[in-house]
Amino acid sequence: MKRSLFLSLALFAVMAPAGAEIASTPWWPASTAAALEAAGDNRVELARALTDVPADQREAMQFLIDNMPAVDLATLKAEFLLEHVAQSYEVMAAAPWAALVPKEIFLNDVLPYASLNEVRDNGRPKLREIAAPLVKDCRTPGEAAQALNQKLFGIVNVKYSTRRKKPDQSALESMASGVATCSGLSILLVDACRAVGIPARVAGTPMWTNMRGNHTWIEVWDGGWRFAGAAEPDGNGLDRGWFAGDAAKADDSKPEHRIYASSFKKTGVSFPLVWNRRLDWVSAVNVTDRYTGKDQVADGRVLALIRVLDRVGGRRVATRVVVEDVADAAQTWSGTSSDESADLNNILPFKVVPGRRYKVTVGEAGSASTKTHEITASNEAEQITTITLAE
Repeated sequence: MKRSLFLSLALFAVMAPAGAEIASTPWWPASTAAALEAAGDNRVELARALTDVPADQREAMQFLIDNMPAVDLATLKAEFLLEHVAQSYEVMAAAPWAALVPKEIFLNDVLPYASLNEVRDNGRPKLREIAAPLVKDCRTPGEAAQALNQKLFGIVNVKYSTRRKKPDQSALESMASGVATCSGLSILLVDACRAVGIPARVAGTPMWTNMRGNHTWIEVWDGGWRFAGAAEPDGNGLDRGWFAGDAAKADDSKPEHRIYASSFKKTGVSFPLVWNRRLDWVSAVNVTDRYTGKDQVADGRVLALIRVLDRVGGRRVATRVVVEDVADAAQTWSGTSSDESADLNNILPFKVVPGRRYKVTVGEAGSASTKTHEITASNEAEQITTITLAE
């Protein structure tokens, strides 16, 4: 009888003229009634989702509908929403850390069906099937997120490439094409995290302060928000990555140099989408202060960034790089340059002293293609040197 009453009220609200009796239904607050009204012809579907959802999941359905952008209000169907909400409760109940996740974190960072403006194509069931075995022995969200970052991309065969079709690919689109850039990789990892009850969200900046472009990564909730590069796992754990130094220099006084984290809940702040700057309906929170607490370059030294290209195609090459202080051979460092599988802004860094000369040797020892180059460290915080390998 009670369910029939809810159905009758829902149908009455759906059939009422715009602005009429929707707001007077017993359990739909004004925010939900307004969302239904904004849905136009699709409010029939949303009303059915609100009516058919189990009582203990109604708060989640209402959260989604209250905070949906207009494009979703007009298009998403009841079946999609009901299935998605049910799955979200199911995966959360199965997570060993479920009791540690506050309700508001679950609603905003596990429940949502999207992170940014990607296609709404319901990849959660497939991702859950893949991700669940990878985290079965993990006891915390952070541990589980690291396990996914280490194993997921190899299993789904998705790698970094600027040849992707578009930056804002959904998880299913990236898995279908096998390539993605930082935004697509981040969306994929966030979706995989949420598919097994790990609170996660996309984070990024529209422009680094060094003007080298934008970048996107992920944050996971593990008692607090922690960060990681998508498809760039660090064996030492979370809150590490090649971009940490750049993030520490973010400038909160300039919107283009801030760091943002995505939010499904409306915040009044928009996540800057560099691929569609006019789209402003993806909500965000400004998290700049959390990244700028400690500058990664200290003690008066600066960064010498070394990029190595092959001679034929001008593509980035992963090879040994040795940097030696010309006046003090004891001051020698080595590393491996980034190839085309790494983010474009992931350039091998060395801390050097301004004004000193350094010999840079690139290529594997004994190789005919080894090349030596000399640089003088400038006073700039970062100095990029591009070296093309010899024949």
